[in-house]
Amino acid sequence: MTSSAFVHDSGVQLRPDPARVIARLFVPGWEDVGPGDSRAAPVIERILGLDESAVDEAMNDIDARFDGRHHRLHTTFEEHAAVVMPRVDPTIELSDNRRLLLGACFTHEYAIEGAALCNPSAVLAPTQPDDGSVSFILSVRGIGEGHRSSIGFRTGTLSADGMLAIDEPAKYASIVAAVDGPNHRAVFHLKLNDLDDDRENAAFVLDELPERFSDADLEVRIEGLTAGAATRKHTDTTIEHLRDLASRSYSLAFPEGSELSERVLWPQCPAERHGLEDARFVRFTDDDGSVDYFGTYTAFDGLNISQHVLVTRDFRSFSASPMAGAGAVGKGLALFPRKVHGRYVALSRSDRETNAVAFSDDIRCWPETTLIQAPSESWEILQLGNCGSPIETAAGWLVLTHGVGAMRTYAIGAILLDLDDPSRLTAVSKTPVLSPGPEQRDGYVPNVMYSCGGFAHGDTLVLPYGVGDQSIAFATVSIAALIDSMTSVA
Repeated sequence: MTSSAFVHDSGVQLRPDPARVIARLFVPGWEDVGPGDSRAAPVIERILGLDESAVDEAMNDIDARFDGRHHRLHTTFEEHAAVVMPRVDPTIELSDNRRLLLGACFTHEYAIEGAALCNPSAVLAPTQPDDGSVSFILSVRGIGEGHRSSIGFRTGTLSADGMLAIDEPAKYASIVAAVDGPNHRAVFHLKLNDLDDDRENAAFVLDELPERFSDADLEVRIEGLTAGAATRKHTDTTIEHLRDLASRSYSLAFPEGSELSERVLWPQCPAERHGLEDARFVRFTDDDGSVDYFGTYTAFDGLNISQHVLVTRDFRSFSASPMAGAGAVGKGLALFPRKVHGRYVALSRSDRETNAVAFSDDIRCWPETTLIQAPSESWEILQLGNCGSPIETAAGWLVLTHGVGAMRTYAIGAILLDLDDPSRLTAVSKTPVLSPGPEQRDGYVPNVMYSCGGFAHGDTLVLPYGVGDQSIAFATVSIAALIDSMTSVA
């Protein structure tokens, strides 16, 4: 890397590991690329036609090849067999092995890091050691076949003498199924307003619902709307919008005792079908002293993007929901680590090229933004964005930025915002703090140096960053020296 004198390379690097795989449902004929219909029926017929010795031999082979690569593999086979059992004649009694083979034939491995590991975000862990070191949690974006993205985790420590270490990840990677999560009425109104659909039909459904409501509550109101469809226009469109929004809120919980680095957040709703991208986690302290971790991320369905947020306290149980408003358009929304004057604050790049801030009374609703920085230097002339949530310092809110210049080269810079009024820019870095050097130009996407957030410990800023959108490196930065190097804005 090319860096300022106060930036130090930790020497730690994470590379994608194609052996980190999850076991997913696979329907023959519904491959992720190319057209095709399900071939489930003939596959099931062939499995039922095998003699028992062939079934036993096949399962012995499967166990020998795959059992050491997954937790509870037979449980996964059973779950996937249950999905296709409605296609099997109920009068046919299946042996245990034949049922497992049925499930195995409707399962495949997906290498979550098969193509890349990038977009890191680091936060202090919920519990800390008492030996002078600090523990942190690193979220990572894994990219696999078809450029599908998921969120994974690593753990690490910064020792008392400033040495950085990343723990070895768990042997297995695993995903869990989601359940319906609570919906937020304010988000529905704001989203429907953006779609020009927050009118009579929406009011009929939403006005009788509490601020937080379940999918079942929503369906009761939709039934009432359907019953009156003869006297209303565009009910089908409104219902489609309402159900789409409801599908985006969900909860999931990993088993107690599972290792953090084993847990993978996999797409759970249609808006995410192509991936969860660019997660920016922040350790948020509320006015009453309670702590939550918020992770804003980009949901991608293969064509459209939208901003969503994860909420967790323990990184075992997560709640996901959509965000709404002009400030939550596009990519790169990052939350401040606390409220300012009783309001939530976020960094936004809603116009796709400048840095802005937004204020709100609702963590999920961001109706407007205030511009704070436009591209001006050559290394950021194409566009700007943030590199994660701000770091609070005595001098102001320190925001790491990314700028894109010629040849689509991404570099990392910094700005400083007023502590009392984060919409006021007070200082900027005129030159990049970090930029790709000759040894960091190549990768899945060349010439990219990009972070989704670091954390501070004393004067040290720990900054994980993606290299070429393919691997992850770590730098440590003197916060005081960085701020001293910046140019004040009159």
